[in-house]
Amino acid sequence: MTQVRVRFAPSPTGFLHIGGVRTALFNWLFARQQKGVFILRIEDTDQSRSTDESIQAIIEGMKWVGLDWDEGPFRQTERMDLYSSHAKQLLEHGQAYWCHCKAEELDARRKEAEAKGLSQKYDGRCRDRGLTNAAGDAALRFKAPQEGETVVDDLIKGKILFDNSVQDDLIILRSNGYPTYNFSVVVDDALMNITHVVRGDDHLTNTPRQIPIFEALGFPVPRFGHLPMILGSDKARLSKRHGATSIMAYRDMGYLPDAMVNYLVRLGWSHGDQELFTRQELIEKFSWKNVQTSPAVFNPEKLLWVNAEYIKISPLTDVAQALMPLLEAAGLTDDVRAAPAGWLAQLVVLVKERAKTLVEMVDWVRPYFGQAATFDEEAAKKFLTPAIAPILGKLLTRFEALPVFSKQTWEAAFKQLVEEEGVKMGQLAQPVRVALTGRTASPGLFDVMEVLGRDRTLSRLRQGIERASRA
Repeated sequence: MTQVRVRFAPSPTGFLHIGGVRTALFNWLFARQQKGVFILRIEDTDQSRSTDESIQAIIEGMKWVGLDWDEGPFRQTERMDLYSSHAKQLLEHGQAYWCHCKAEELDARRKEAEAKGLSQKYDGRCRDRGLTNAAGDAALRFKAPQEGETVVDDLIKGKILFDNSVQDDLIILRSNGYPTYNFSVVVDDALMNITHVVRGDDHLTNTPRQIPIFEALGFPVPRFGHLPMILGSDKARLSKRHGATSIMAYRDMGYLPDAMVNYLVRLGWSHGDQELFTRQELIEKFSWKNVQTSPAVFNPEKLLWVNAEYIKISPLTDVAQALMPLLEAAGLTDDVRAAPAGWLAQLVVLVKERAKTLVEMVDWVRPYFGQAATFDEEAAKKFLTPAIAPILGKLLTRFEALPVFSKQTWEAAFKQLVEEEGVKMGQLAQPVRVALTGRTASPGLFDVMEVLGRDRTLSRLRQGIERASRA
């Protein structure tokens, strides 16, 4: 059997779009399942729009979501001689011709045809004139078949027939010598031995244009598959008005890469009612027959749910590692570096059930950094009062006298004091919580103490007593 070889071929004209990531993901899963090859190719022949910054954004985005490639990244601008030589081959075999029509002439003819309700494709006036390119300013056109049908046996949509009589004689080399998309992509796919071309269905009309070029060059035609679009909630094509569309924007918003992969694969693919998958499960279960043919609607709330689930189930070290850049941006990394190994993972355990994103998690863990608590003024005013100061002082004295620091000993001392003072747990717990975290909401009180450690717990209790005494 021929080894499966697939590719992801983005144009570097901006950020890496989540729709592009989904296309890359489906190709990657297929390659990994079939023990095949996944290629990254940068289609950068659009000189006016392609930038090196965009190339770096593509590579960074692919690495973040963990879609590793086996070959590449290749750049089309480094393969120009290949396009020229194959264009020359078509010309020499009478399958291409020089066209001297100027851009303004072509535009005028298109407008005239449109006004008359006629086809706006090129009228073929240079097709059989046998022109040369002595001045070096002509474009090279491919002689598209004008009879019969081109059949696409689509992996996703099934068999589709295209009438060749409506196909245009495409320009394959511009007058400046640069190849057009429909030509360069054929040469690249052929020379890279691509077996399956899977891309967005906005490319579906390009496929009957490209298949005759494969055949004219004597190359085998790959299998094609066209993925349905991702739409916004208003059923329009997903764009910035629906929210972030850059994959790296989701990293910055605190989403985990595995959560993004899980969510994007479910945008157009399913396996029964299962919602959450490991990477290995996705590789094992993926199939083209379960890719839907209708567009998928991007649902930010569903993505948020998936991310919250991944925060709960992911290895603690993975979440902690992903959290570090956000902690650094918030100026909170000194405590992590000074803390014992595993402290940040312990902190993640404390808050992972409460945070839906890593950005939310930063807010939840903020009270555990630094020596002093930052008080919410309303919370301090309500709970750190002169009336509570004496019992807080007794609690501090008991904690200081404990020979062993553990949740169990601290909880026992706390409950004993509550019983002796004849107060309810909440009457003491809330003031202690505010003293330790500055807030009225936190995980379990003794879990908080464990993460803060003995010294910071005692220090913050003293700070709370001082605040209560002078309230």
